[in-house]
Amino acid sequence: MNSTSPSPGPHAPVTLWRRLLPPVLAAALAVVLGVALLNPARGTTSGGPLVGKPAPAFALQSLDGAPVRLADLRGRPVVLNFWASWCTPCREEAPLFRELSERQEASQGLAVIGILFQETKEQNARDFIREFALAYPSLRDPQSRTAINYGVGGIPETFFIDRAGVVQHLDRGGLNRERLNVGLDKIGVGRL
Repeated sequence: MNSTSPSPGPHAPVTLWRRLLPPVLAAALAVVLGVALLNPARGTTSGGPLVGKPAPAFALQSLDGAPVRLADLRGRPVVLNFWASWCTPCREEAPLFRELSERQEASQGLAVIGILFQETKEQNARDFIREFALAYPSLRDPQSRTAINYGVGGIPETFFIDRAGVVQHLDRGGLNRERLNVGLDKIGVGRL
């Protein structure tokens, strides 16, 4: 019996599925990672590895070029929000941050700080700040080093830091008034 089917050899054609499998797997992985980054555990307010520990130090520049160091805010409660102009929940919580920042005091009162997270165009962040009339500093975070130090996995994420510089609360996902007040209570700041 003579078989005319070619035997697999070093130059046998690779089947279509074997050629497509690596790029399809890579694309699927990219989609999963993108969804995880853009949709953190919404409404997660408990725990986090930094809660109860000193807040990681940072020294960054605001969009206006002013230096801001966390160490300079010691003695003041701090609300630290990681955000970006392209983030829909960030847009939803922006009016609350505007209202909260109106309570800031230059000396010993509350400090509200924003840190840009993977902002692709600074002008978009400036437009966002103007649109929502945000008066608190928004800081550049080159190479996302500060976000990495804080363990930011998606935005928005808001850290509530007490007067001693200890993270007392973390909120992942867009804040509403009730969740904002929970964080404020934890750092001894009156409710909004």
